[in-house]
Amino acid sequence: MSQIAENLNRIRKRVAHAAVSSGREVSAVKLLAVSKTFPADAVAEAYAAGQRCFGENRVQELEAKAPKLPAELEWHQIGHLQANKVRGALQFSSWIHAVDSLPLLQRIERLAAEMDTHPKLLLEVNVSGEESKFGLRPDEVAPLLEWLPSSAPAPVVGLMTMAPFDVPEPTLHEVFGGLRLLRDRLQQETGHPLPELSMGMSGDFEIAIQEGATIVRVGSAIFGHRDYNMPL
Repeated sequence: MSQIAENLNRIRKRVAHAAVSSGREVSAVKLLAVSKTFPADAVAEAYAAGQRCFGENRVQELEAKAPKLPAELEWHQIGHLQANKVRGALQFSSWIHAVDSLPLLQRIERLAAEMDTHPKLLLEVNVSGEESKFGLRPDEVAPLLEWLPSSAPAPVVGLMTMAPFDVPEPTLHEVFGGLRLLRDRLQQETGHPLPELSMGMSGDFEIAIQEGATIVRVGSAIFGHRDYNMPL
């Protein structure tokens, strides 16, 4: 068994334990293997170990890797998305996690209609309020949902956030729980269903699952140390 396969097996067990111990079904949590900076060969190893869902931060990496790998892979664009990269993201992604402005949402919807593609969208919310992070303020989310046409080609199906690094567990619970509470309130106020919560990474995904995450984004704990100079 390869190291990546061993790591995947270990992470899957931890995801399952966190779900069950929180009174949730294991199937309620999707493990997204974040393959940014890792070559297509590493993704192929994870695929051979049964992993099907992968996340990329940069559209350029996604465009380079996806054609080299099986078509059945489910790709998630999880990094900050520039307007001029939307077309590339739509070509390969089934999900886009980091929609953080109305102009970006409008561009995605326009190009999705033009390209006849139907990715699922998540609105990125800066729950922690960190100035260094992208994302909507909590009070900016409802207007995007209210603008969204009922026949939008790319539906908004949930919210995403990133927690601060190196903070105590109570702070992580506050951030992840805050996204869940915001989702619950938005569903009640707007009537827009938001079943998905993308939150939690290698160092904190178990806490995110306890707070209701439906997608956890795990990279280094699966693929190992990142080499940003590694060829794709």
